[in-house]
Amino acid sequence: MKIYFASDQHFGAPNSEKSKEREILFVKWLDTIKKDATQLFLLGDLFDFWFEYKKVVPKGFVRVLGKLAELKDSGIQIHFFVGNHDLWMRDYFENELEIKVYHQPTEFTFNKKSFLIGHGDGLGPGDKGYKLMKKVFTNPFSKWCFRWLHPDLGVRLAQYLSVKNKYISGEEDVKFLGEDKEDLILYCKEIYQNKKYNYFIFGHRHLPLEISIGKDSMYLNTGDWVNYFSFAVFDGEKLLLKSYK
Repeated sequence: MKIYFASDQHFGAPNSEKSKEREILFVKWLDTIKKDATQLFLLGDLFDFWFEYKKVVPKGFVRVLGKLAELKDSGIQIHFFVGNHDLWMRDYFENELEIKVYHQPTEFTFNKKSFLIGHGDGLGPGDKGYKLMKKVFTNPFSKWCFRWLHPDLGVRLAQYLSVKNKYISGEEDVKFLGEDKEDLILYCKEIYQNKKYNYFIFGHRHLPLEISIGKDSMYLNTGDWVNYFSFAVFDGEKLLLKSYK
């Protein structure tokens, strides 16, 4: 029985037509893992934009939400880590789908292997522009102000900014910068000095990566479902990075 990890599907971008094609493919992948998955980790940015009003959630994504509900009802444990595109998730997943939601990197142990798992945004020494923006976006007063916008206006505005703003859209995530310049690698190496995790698993970077952090320790980035359609799977002994075609 296996544990699966995937991130950065960005459903809703760049438009509904192209998003639907990727959503159908992702649902097919969820069908394939249903036969042997015990747990599924979604590491953020499942949606290109997500904001929960008290009584309203963004329109769409019926296929993937329904499939996640089916997997959860079948006994598969699902974990969801919020990313920089779904920072504003409240309790919809927990109440409607019974999927636990995490807002910070969290440690797990599977078959005596230690894991540190998260989305990955804002970690490490760099990305100062985004870190400032995140503080503004997650400020309770900012969220209160946005909530007063009518959803037709608020969601449309946010979707536009999500695609156009490079700090949000991740357009700079196009090539590997080198181990000494990758913020997430530097973050993992810093954490490793205090605690020797076997695996550091993150998304956000949009690049499938496997990097050695130390003895018996590896950083793995799950890539995305925009260009790579990549995911990771732990079979109880090894963690492997794969791609779904």
